[in-house]
Amino acid sequence: MTSGTPEQNPPPGTDASPSADALQTVLDNIDALVYVSDFDTWELLYINAYGRRIWGDINGRKCYQMLQGNNSPCSFCTNHLLRNPDGSAAAPHVWEFQNTLDERWYQCRDQAIRWTDGRLVRLEIATDITDRKEMELALKEAHSNARQAAFTDELTTLPNRRAFFRLGEQMLRQARRYDSPLALIMLDLDHFKQINDTHGHGAGDEVLRQFSTLLKEGVRDSDIAARVGGEEFAILLPESTLEDGDELASRLLLKTGDTLIRYRGKSIRTSASFGVTAIAREDHSLEDLLHRADHALYRSKDLGRNRISTEAPEELL
Repeated sequence: MTSGTPEQNPPPGTDASPSADALQTVLDNIDALVYVSDFDTWELLYINAYGRRIWGDINGRKCYQMLQGNNSPCSFCTNHLLRNPDGSAAAPHVWEFQNTLDERWYQCRDQAIRWTDGRLVRLEIATDITDRKEMELALKEAHSNARQAAFTDELTTLPNRRAFFRLGEQMLRQARRYDSPLALIMLDLDHFKQINDTHGHGAGDEVLRQFSTLLKEGVRDSDIAARVGGEEFAILLPESTLEDGDELASRLLLKTGDTLIRYRGKSIRTSASFGVTAIAREDHSLEDLLHRADHALYRSKDLGRNRISTEAPEELL
């Protein structure tokens, strides 16, 4: 007698083909949803105990009715991914989604299998990953908040110096690449130390906050207005000439002078000094523009503050 290998001959007392009851026992003890549905009608053909415990019995319902509470097939249904153009079974598809009915997160493994009657049907095994997903989303939000905090001035909510240099270098490269104009405004609140000394640092903070709001309202969405120092600000204006920068600085100068800041019953009037320049053909870094804008800004201060000075490069881009 020829003896087979252990794989060929199962141990005595066992059956090579488990019974339907045995398979049902296994499926009913899986801590995940297991269901089978028809590809064309979406009729539910099978659901395990995990699914029945949460969504109830099949009762002739379709998968989208029972599992999602929809009246029509789900917009995110993956049926089209599970069959090849020739009608054969494609590779399994693994994905994650949030159930619209119970709002819990699931990792799904979908595939086409042959049903007992020979037709190709959809099998899905969906594992609840809500705890893991919520932790992932919380971490993602924390990282996003941390990144935002790293590039945002806490007092004014404007971009900070770090963000200004990072975004500014990108803007400079883009201007050089497309041979487009770029203007820069540097501005400083006049006599800011005197405001702190006279009214207190709380008043100084309020002046900075309200002045920052004035800047936000005065610039375009494409501009970058940032707080780059204590009372020092900078504005980068893409697709803008030296004249465009001077025009914006003039509007901001007038608006600053017309704005009366109130703090704890006191009225504080402020002014600012401006330095304006534009990109030159020889500029290779943001520092080149900043040097000229700073030079113009300090000329405004030397001339008595509350004014605008411009410094045009020898050859504009």
